[in-house]
Amino acid sequence: MQTFLSCDWGTSSFRLRLIDAAAKTVLAETLTQQGISATHEAWKKEQNISRFSFYSRYIKERIPVLEQQINTSLNNVPLIIAGMASSAIGMKELPYKKIPFVIQPQNLLADVIEPTPSFQHTTILISGACSPTDVMRGEETILAGCAINSSFNKQLFILPGTHSKHVLTGNNILTEIKTYMTGELFQLLSTKSILSNSVEKDNTGIETNDAFLKGIHDATASSLLNNIFHVRINALFNAMNKKENYHYLSGLLIGEELKQVLREDIDAVTIVSSGNLLQLYHTALSFLNKNLRVLTEDADKALINAQTVLFNHYQ
Repeated sequence: MQTFLSCDWGTSSFRLRLIDAAAKTVLAETLTQQGISATHEAWKKEQNISRFSFYSRYIKERIPVLEQQINTSLNNVPLIIAGMASSAIGMKELPYKKIPFVIQPQNLLADVIEPTPSFQHTTILISGACSPTDVMRGEETILAGCAINSSFNKQLFILPGTHSKHVLTGNNILTEIKTYMTGELFQLLSTKSILSNSVEKDNTGIETNDAFLKGIHDATASSLLNNIFHVRINALFNAMNKKENYHYLSGLLIGEELKQVLREDIDAVTIVSSGNLLQLYHTALSFLNKNLRVLTEDADKALINAQTVLFNHYQ
């Protein structure tokens, strides 16, 4: 069985998995909150150790967790890393791949780092992509593992998250990147602003929630800066309870992001996500335009698809 270690190292999280390259299945997994940002802060307090050595030491500490799950040594198993590990605060900074380019895993910019006595894993570090006005790290690998329809003149991929990415492709070529700070703004408004006293977290039935859909509708009718104050008004006038207001605020922000899609001349929109976020964005897009062709892709599967291609490519 051919296997490789798949690492997805984000700003605030770390995930390491053992992948069966033939079946593209997960054999073992470990997930922590030791993201790139925290790792970089920890490295700055160290002396006489390179960034790559410090970061790889953390990976080395997590590999035994996988070994325990499968009762097998993972010495010399190749490692493929996507995400923020190639950023300015990562284990080794790599330049962005400039668009446009044909979006295939083997076209991504990657650095192959040979094993050392202290870290005996060939490491393939994947870099991000950039346009003249925007960037992404991690999402380009997920996108490269998606099913891109070459017959579409314009296919928009939406990757929801803290910083939601809208990536436009045409005839398999990545042509545009736009970032929307939807998730981060929602977190700030719902926990740090005056609106925090008007909302209460609730994860039940969001995709069919009337308050969420009202937020989507209101986002298209007025400006965001005016709309978000309605969250406080809803509480003051008892128009919504705190849980409904939570959904309403979510709808306002997602609606603000997605109303831009209504202005695009595109053949299809593909939401690349899973779980609750996938349902939210699918519901919102269908509400905004019932005639829009909306497709979905599982982000985890797409990431594994792309990393498997890279594993085979660099064999």
